Amino acid sequence: MADAGDWRAAADRAVDRPRALRPRHSVDNQWDLLEAIDGWSTGRPDPLRDGVEMPLDPAADARIARRLSEAGVGDRHEIVVVHVSAGNPFRRWPEASFATVVAGLAAGSPLRRIVLSSGPSDRAAAERIARLARSELADAAGRVVDFGEFDLRELRALVARARLFVGGDTGPLHVAATTATPIVGIYGPTEPVRSAPWRDPRVPTEAVEVNGLPCRPCDQRVCEPGDFRCLTTLRPEAVLSAAERALGRA
Repeated sequence: MADAGDWRAAADRAVDRPRALRPRHSVDNQWDLLEAIDGWSTGRPDPLRDGVEMPLDPAADARIARRLSEAGVGDRHEIVVVHVSAGNPFRRWPEASFATVVAGLAAGSPLRRIVLSSGPSDRAAAERIARLARSELADAAGRVVDFGEFDLRELRALVARARLFVGGDTGPLHVAATTATPIVGIYGPTEPVRSAPWRDPRVPTEAVEVNGLPCRPCDQRVCEPGDFRCLTTLRPEAVLSAAERALGRA
């Protein structure tokens, strides 16, 4: 490990970095800064060898097991976790699109149970999405599980028990990346080449995005077209197709 003198020296060293957004993973971008430290001799990270980690918390896992049982979800069910919120408004996929995906996934098998995840400030949005999805499912509405709030340790435990995680480029997607559960990432202003889960590439991981937009990627300060087209034109059918592919590869 570098000593304090090395850290001070690095603080006075300029590292050339292009100002433009570029198709390069953020882990590699940040590693450029570490390599400026004298004595830093470790090789560059490899997602196959150096995936992100978050250990399973046994107490959180026990709480999730109990809550699943209380919700009528057993070992025979296939859990799909759908994270429907984002702290950054530039990464919020429309609620109606999420509802279509939730309903489509639930309709795909009588054994599926769809659990919605959201941040505390978006709890009302999750409830609206659940209502919309249930209205489409009619008699199968019980496949959408109202699970309430849970913390990040519980989210990690829940995703580890799931067959699939679906969500935007937010913190929970990268919590999901610490498990061996397949992931479908929904990308709006960001690109998977830069923000995809940093983990073993052999685990099924799908990215859904709208290609060909000259304004994408963006700095997420102002939507130049004004209509968030990188999200509003991303079709639920594309996410559903990616989800079924990931489930089929699991």
